[in-house]
Amino acid sequence: QVQLVESGGGLVQPGGSLRLSCAASGFTFSSYAMRWYRQAPGKEREFVAYITRTDDSTNYGDSVKGRFTISRDNAQSTVYLQMSSLKPEDTAVYYCNAIGLINQYWGQGTQVTVSS
Repeated sequence: QVQLVESGGGLVQPGGSLRLSCAASGFTFSSYAMRWYRQAPGKEREFVAYITRTDDSTNYGDSVKGRFTISRDNAQSTVYLQMSSLKPEDTAVYYCNAIGLINQYWGQGTQVTVSS
C-alpha cells in the first residue's frame, strides 16, 4: 500500500524555523522526484519546492526562495523541507507529492501555522 506521511508541522512564531518530513512506503522512493506544495485557506494549492530522484537538482517557488530547503534521503525513503525565517503568509497545509513516469502520489498534509 502506497503511503506518504508528512510530519513536523505545528505552531511557530514569525522568524522561526520548522523541518517537515515526508516518509514514503509502498513504492520505490528513489525512482520518484519529489515536490512539496502548500494550500492556505481560501487559496489554490501553491508549488513550494522540487527535488530530482538523485538529489542533483532542486527548484523553489518564488515566495520561499532563500528561506526553504528541500532535501531527501533515499536510504530512509524520506524527503524533508527545512523552513526558516517563517512568515505569517507561510501558514498553510503542506503536502508532499511523489512524481513518477506514470504515477504520482500525495500525502495527507501537515498544518503549519506561523503566528505570534
